[in-house]
Amino acid sequence: MDLLKQSIFQAIDESSEELEKLSIDIWRNPELNFEEHHAHEILTNFLECKGFNVQKKFAMETGFKAELGSTENGPNIAVICEYDALPEIGHACGHNLIAEAGVAAGLGIKAALRKAEKTFGKITVLGTPAEEGGGGKIDMIKAGVFDDIDVAMMVHPCPKTVSHGSFAAVDMVTVKYTGKAAHAAAYPWEGVNALDAAVICYQNVSCLRQQMKPTWRAHGIINKGGIKPNIIPEFTELEYYFRAPNKKELDDLRNKIKSCFDSAATATGCQVSYKFSSKPYLNLVTNNRMADVFYNNAISIGVQFDAKEDTIAGSTDMGNVSQIVPSIHPIYGIETTHGNHTKDFAIAAGMILCL
Repeated sequence: MDLLKQSIFQAIDESSEELEKLSIDIWRNPELNFEEHHAHEILTNFLECKGFNVQKKFAMETGFKAELGSTENGPNIAVICEYDALPEIGHACGHNLIAEAGVAAGLGIKAALRKAEKTFGKITVLGTPAEEGGGGKIDMIKAGVFDDIDVAMMVHPCPKTVSHGSFAAVDMVTVKYTGKAAHAAAYPWEGVNALDAAVICYQNVSCLRQQMKPTWRAHGIINKGGIKPNIIPEFTELEYYFRAPNKKELDDLRNKIKSCFDSAATATGCQVSYKFSSKPYLNLVTNNRMADVFYNNAISIGVQFDAKEDTIAGSTDMGNVSQIVPSIHPIYGIETTHGNHTKDFAIAAGMILCL
């Protein structure tokens, strides 16, 4: 086993400069969900050059699968790559680093397969687009991509290092209010104010937080709030994310938050419609046996953990994968105290690479 581990370290170290260039390239060319054409191209070209059997545009336009080995004598191990960015703030969740880590793990496992006296399984490096709100892994689940996968794993950059992390379930909803426009000074009594409905809705959800469980979250924005101050807004729109530790509690929170939407319409005389996501993200189920192996191996090479177990307030479509395939999703700290989804984290995700 020590010889196999040494072959893994050597293979990754020998490719470290190439791997870093991949990450830099993705970081400098951020692409939104389902639009990751550049990242798809450079990752698949790299894996082809390294001897993997690559299927480009796998399951979707920017998905891919790169395989080596056989399942005749062992499991099919999937290592997950993500590579989409966020609007305006780029790789503020560090998906360039996730892609680099996934490809690096693939190279290491490939080296171990070759070093072993007999084939002991198959490695699948899986490119999964659109984690940032697009639910790419959910589309892949529906397409049967994970049907022949035995275990799945990925790592995610963060301000801290945790091996057994738990991620919440999340759903998204768009809320629309329709009223009646009128001149705001001359004939305000003829109008039905959709902005009032949006503001009351926002306040209702804020008030609901007093009765929400500590593990529940609800956060939203007003996307559309009117045209001009002298026109009573006829149409407004809000977008909300809401989270809970599991699907049952998420369903409970959904029912409560609906009342916030409906009551705002009643109070203002507006019409309301809301549409929930067709692809809610489920909570992450960490396979403790796999996570223990990860933790012990990481400790053995000098990784220092901030905690073994911790609750991460965010969500991921890897949660949906973990519901059907034994999975792990550890997080590892990079040189920043700033949280994910901030400009500072985006800088940190590329700073190490660009020094």
